Amino acid sequence: MRTEIRFLLAVVLMIAVLVITNVMFPPVPPEAPLLPPGSDSVQVALPSDTEGTVPPGQAGSEEERTEPESRDPVIPGGAEEAVAEGEGQGRGSQVLVSVRGPLYDFTFSNLGARLVSARLLSFHSFTFPGSVELVSPDGNGALGARILVAGDTLDLRELPFEVEPAEGLRLSEGGEDGTLRFIYRHPTHPFTYEVTYTFHSDSYVVQVSGQARGIDGELLLIDLGSGIPFNEQRERDETRASAYVVNHVQQGIRAQSLNRVTGVQVEQGPFLWAAFKSKYFVFALLAGGTEEEEAYLGGVIAQDGAGDNQADLTVTEALAGGGSFSFRLFMGPQEFARLSNLGEDMQNVNPYGWKFVRPIVRPIVGIIMAVLTFLHENLKIGYGWVLILFGVLMRVVLFPLNQKAMRSQIKNMAVQPLIQEIQAKYKDNPEKLQKEMMKLWKEHGYNPLGGCLPMLLPWPVLIALFFVFQNTIELRGVPFLWLPDLSAPDPLFILPAFLGISMFLLQWVSMRSMPQTNQQMKMMMYFMPIMMVFIFFQLASGLNLYYATANIATLPQQIWIAGERKKAQAKGPLTLSK
Repeated sequence: MRTEIRFLLAVVLMIAVLVITNVMFPPVPPEAPLLPPGSDSVQVALPSDTEGTVPPGQAGSEEERTEPESRDPVIPGGAEEAVAEGEGQGRGSQVLVSVRGPLYDFTFSNLGARLVSARLLSFHSFTFPGSVELVSPDGNGALGARILVAGDTLDLRELPFEVEPAEGLRLSEGGEDGTLRFIYRHPTHPFTYEVTYTFHSDSYVVQVSGQARGIDGELLLIDLGSGIPFNEQRERDETRASAYVVNHVQQGIRAQSLNRVTGVQVEQGPFLWAAFKSKYFVFALLAGGTEEEEAYLGGVIAQDGAGDNQADLTVTEALAGGGSFSFRLFMGPQEFARLSNLGEDMQNVNPYGWKFVRPIVRPIVGIIMAVLTFLHENLKIGYGWVLILFGVLMRVVLFPLNQKAMRSQIKNMAVQPLIQEIQAKYKDNPEKLQKEMMKLWKEHGYNPLGGCLPMLLPWPVLIALFFVFQNTIELRGVPFLWLPDLSAPDPLFILPAFLGISMFLLQWVSMRSMPQTNQQMKMMMYFMPIMMVFIFFQLASGLNLYYATANIATLPQQIWIAGERKKAQAKGPLTLSK
């Protein structure tokens, strides 16, 4: 059963208990295809029996479709004989070039100017040695290019490029920038392809620009790789989160799980961006070289990858005048502030919550994260202690509402004999029964939902916290006491058991203050804690920690209210006014 469904079931059960116990069992007393400008004649499609060597919308000859992808580009216009000369360029001798900054370590290959590794130095991987890896090591890398020209495809992904600087880049802290340039020159034809990457030491954003000279290119095809490899301990969490996401100019954001990609899937543009995402990280290509530049991607082609939960993704972009192009890359964590700064609704690449609750959950998540971060940074304490403090503070803030709810329950309990008397007296006169019930409500403030409505207010916080632990990278891998990761389940199941015990204590204290109890309430007292342990034992340990703390913080108030309930019982039953 999926984690979200388990949590939703828990919320429904807990709300049902509040409503049912107050109403039914009161205390007994007493799309359209679009292409970017300049590519109207290009159809974005791939035959299902190819591996991407044929350009979208161009079938080509049978011989072209079966030739290996690693061949030199055939330059249209009768220059095919130049291919043989290109064979001697040392295509098999690969040279790796590194770009290292405070935040990342990117490795490029001179063959195809492809990115073969993208390490995020600030984040530890639970599956790879060292840092988080964003490029699959068993794939063909990312950012390899092909060019659609005159009904043919120039495949540059295995050709040797010149690299400037040849030794790579080392960026120091303080906002230092660096530029890495790759150039391919055809040996006989006046064709050159150049791509330039501009890196910033304090940012995960990379500006990319380039130009294809000597040909009349129409469309650039950029490989985005085969997906972000698993970096988390729980494989099923990564499997569920792994997807490619696109943001259509008109239709908005849509995600497709990688394990559901079959054959060739074509996404018709125009798009603002396309991205791979995992649970906590993202590899995105955004149209335009700057935030101010208005540009669109032409389309996206997804195809079955070589491994499980992999899909090869190709993004198309129309070449501007002179064969120039530009776009941005973001290879980094799903930090809300960083993604928001990219614009184009990039922060919703991995949105919080189900679609129908996002408008409510998103602001609450923002407030909760602001509070948690403030407590963590200003009190200089770990997030585990922050969650305990937050659980206590929530109960302090909600104390007046809980007080009102519990007093309403006491009042409803005292009014029950009068309700039974009215129902027996006017059982054959519905109109009179309704009038007397309204009179009772006015005189004694009777409201069957008054005891549960104030207690429902903490649930948006609990729901928001669930998605905080599901998506928020700030809590990823944070240990606390015996817990190795607050965003993962408790490996010893201590917190879920403690949560169940705390729920039982709350109900037990409440039940002891009642002179009589029915069987339904007794069953609920034993059944609900067991159900909650079953549901919560696979949820994030941080969520268990918060909820158990909140229950314990409520216990003194529950004991005090039990005393108030006994005092109300000692006053004797209420009577109907004449």
